Amino acid sequence: MRIVIVGPSYPYRGGIAAFSERLAAEFVSEGDSVELVTFTLQYPSFLFPGKTQYSESPAAPQKMEISRLVNSVIPTNWIKTGKIIREKNPDIVIFAYWMSFFAPCYGTIARVVKKSKNIRCLALVHNMVPHEKSVIDKLLPPFFVKSMDGFVTLSKAVLSDVESLDNQDKPKIFTPHPLYDNFGDIVPREDALSFLHLQDDCRYMLFFGLVRAYKGLDLLIEAFADTRFDTLPVKLVIAGEFYDDMRPYLEMIDSHNLKDKVIIRDSYIPDEEVRYYFSAADIVVQPYKSATQSGVTQVAYHFNRPMLVTDVGGLKEIVPDGVAGYVVEPRPESIADALVDFFGNDRLEPLVNNVREEKKRYSWSNITQGIKKMLDIQ
Repeated sequence: MRIVIVGPSYPYRGGIAAFSERLAAEFVSEGDSVELVTFTLQYPSFLFPGKTQYSESPAAPQKMEISRLVNSVIPTNWIKTGKIIREKNPDIVIFAYWMSFFAPCYGTIARVVKKSKNIRCLALVHNMVPHEKSVIDKLLPPFFVKSMDGFVTLSKAVLSDVESLDNQDKPKIFTPHPLYDNFGDIVPREDALSFLHLQDDCRYMLFFGLVRAYKGLDLLIEAFADTRFDTLPVKLVIAGEFYDDMRPYLEMIDSHNLKDKVIIRDSYIPDEEVRYYFSAADIVVQPYKSATQSGVTQVAYHFNRPMLVTDVGGLKEIVPDGVAGYVVEPRPESIADALVDFFGNDRLEPLVNNVREEKKRYSWSNITQGIKKMLDIQ
C-alpha cells in the first residue's frame, strides 16, 4: 500500500510531528510505502507563541522520506501540493489534523487529490475542536470534514466531536493513542537524577510539555501548597516551554513559599533528553482543565510511570483510576489528596506494576490495522 501522510514532521518539532513519524515507521514495518509531506511554512511567526517551530536534531528520524511542500497560508500552494500528491498516486492520503487554522489548507489539498477517484483521503484527528476556542472553530472545520472519506480519532471525546460535524455516515473509528516509544529506553533513576542535576534524597512529580492555560499548572501549584506536603520530601519539576506568561505562575510559587521545591526548565525538551525526565519522576501529573487525549500519558506509559490526570475529555479512558494512577476532579484539593496519598502511602511500586500491564493495550499496529480494516484494505 502506498501512503502519504500530510502534516508536521521533521524539521518541525512537537507531539503531532512525533506521532506522524512513528506512524509512518509502523506502516513501513508492515511493508507499506510511506512518504511524509510537511510544511515549508507551518505557522506565520505572529501566530506561533513559542521560541521556535523547528527541531534541534540535525537529521530526520530513521531516514524517512520527507518532502517539504505545504505553505499553510498561500491557496495557490495548496492546489499545487494537491496536484503533486495526486501524481504520486497513493492509495491513501492521511491528514494529521489538530486545529481549525489548517482546515482550508487541508480541505483544498484533499479536494485536488480526490480528482483521482482511486485515492482516498483520511483524517487522523488529534483534536477536532481546540482547547482554546475562537470564532474560526465554528466556521472552518466543516470545509475540512466534507473533504474527507473517513476519520480516525484517538479518544471517544474527539470521535463525538467529529460525529457532530459529519452527518454523511462516513466511516469513523476510535483507536487509543499508541505509546510514544521513540524516546529511548528507561535509564536508571540515579543516572537520570545525575543528568538533570536533581537531588537523590527527594521524590519528584513531573509536569511535562508546553505550558498553556488549559493544562492547569496553576491548579497543581495550588495543590502543592497544601500543608500536608510540608513533611514529605517531594519536589515538582516543570519541564516544558511556557506558551503562557510565566509571571503569574512564578508569583504563585513565590506567594506559597515553594521556590525551593519547584524546579522549572522553561524550554522545549529535546527528544534525546525526554527519557531522563520520565525516568527521574515518581509520578507524571496532568491537571488539565480541558482535554481530548494527551501524548504525555503515552510517554509516561512507555517509561512505566504512574499518572495523575483530571476527569476531563478522554484522559480517564487512558488512565484507569486506581490502576495506572489517579483520576481526580480538576480542583486543587482533589489533586492534593491524590498526591499526598501517592507519596505518603508509598503507592509507587504497585502502580508501576499495573502500568506495565496496562500499556500492552497501546500498540501502533492497532491504529495501522484499524485504518486498513476501516478502508477495507488487506
